[in-house]
Amino acid sequence: MQGIFLKFYVSEYREHDGILLYEWLLEHAKKSGIHGGTATRAIAGFGRRGTLHEETFLELASDLPVEVGFVLNEEEAARFLNLLQVEKLDLFYVEFPVEYGWLPE
Repeated sequence: MQGIFLKFYVSEYREHDGILLYEWLLEHAKKSGIHGGTATRAIAGFGRRGTLHEETFLELASDLPVEVGFVLNEEEAARFLNLLQVEKLDLFYVEFPVEYGWLPE
């Protein structure tokens, strides 16, 4: 099947409406009828401001990048991005075409 992979990059401890943003994204995707999503914590990264975020032995409260990804059809992707526009979320994302399926067929 043809679809879209939509991936968001957020800070680990960033919140929206009092909820960690990656949890908010997953929960609202689920409420929107999206069938699955994954939040993956990175070991290091930097964003548009150039600050390197990484976990060190002495730094227990690090703020690492989290990638939140979804495989969607075009309609689901448009609907979800529209929801995020309405919420006025400042998010960086990437979107690219994918082919997906289930095994066994």
